[in-house]
Amino acid sequence: MSSYDAFLLISFGGPEGEDEVIPFLENVTRGRNIPRERLAEVGEHYFMFGGVSPINQQCRDLLAAITADFAEKGIDLPVYWGNRFWAPMLTDTLAQMHEDGVRRVLALPTSAYCNWSSRTAYLEDIARARAALGDDAPEVDLIRPFYDHPGFIEPLVEHTRAALDMLPSDQREGVRLLFSAHSIPTAMAEQSGGPEQGFGPEGAYGAQLAEVARLVVERLDSDHPYEVVYQSRSGPPSQPWLEPDVNDRMEELAAEGVPAVVVIPHGFVSDHMEVKFDLDVEARETAAKLGIGYERALSPGTHPAFVSMVADLVREYTEGGGRERLGSLPPCAEERCGC
Repeated sequence: MSSYDAFLLISFGGPEGEDEVIPFLENVTRGRNIPRERLAEVGEHYFMFGGVSPINQQCRDLLAAITADFAEKGIDLPVYWGNRFWAPMLTDTLAQMHEDGVRRVLALPTSAYCNWSSRTAYLEDIARARAALGDDAPEVDLIRPFYDHPGFIEPLVEHTRAALDMLPSDQREGVRLLFSAHSIPTAMAEQSGGPEQGFGPEGAYGAQLAEVARLVVERLDSDHPYEVVYQSRSGPPSQPWLEPDVNDRMEELAAEGVPAVVVIPHGFVSDHMEVKFDLDVEARETAAKLGIGYERALSPGTHPAFVSMVADLVREYTEGGGRERLGSLPPCAEERCGC
């Protein structure tokens, strides 16, 4: 393990009290000229949960599981955590690492896919944090997108099967599986890779999401129809974003006579606010209004296979082994991705 001094988990961050909600949202939207009333509107999602986003505690739980797994597997790397938009901030964490004598860091983003917001933005935040510390800042290598690693797929399979089992038996036969991910502008999706790299109009991001859905359903050993849908759109109506929206699609499916849906948040690694509100509140309310059955599968979270995957990825970088991958998609073409 001599090539790296530490492991770093990099996440989005979130408020942990009502007084932190608006400052957090200001951090997220800085430079985008978002109206104050729009921030207040989004803030209401957090106030429904006491102003506390689940994501920080989920990171703490994941860090504890990773630390225990590293110790069991003999991976001698201290574990750190830094967020992009809320405490503990990435710059502060890198400063602490420098003070601790850390010089070279292997970092895991809490995002499995490749596009600007889930990959390049992390690289840019790392660069800004290092620049703030000057020439002595630790070097940071970002682990590749891991959407196709068995440790990401296996929890989704298990959690989807559990959600299916929760449906009444008379709804299970005609259920539609909806694999849900964060929507992004279509222009951003196209930038993650185009036809010349073997991807379709939704770029590497859309192709990777479709591949994960296929891999999960293949392992369910069922004939349930499935598709990819999107959620959490935040752009102006004039800007094209990836579709269909999960709520719009449920309305169409209900009109077609589909009795129930199981939504699988395969675009996320944990059940943070966009899962808890957009799927557990809004989408569930839509299903109730339409009179169709609804269950939501858990995200990978701290599933043992997901935790074990982190050690596998670390060894991929520290021991120079081959990549453990499922499926057959080519590496994404994002210029700064490094995957």
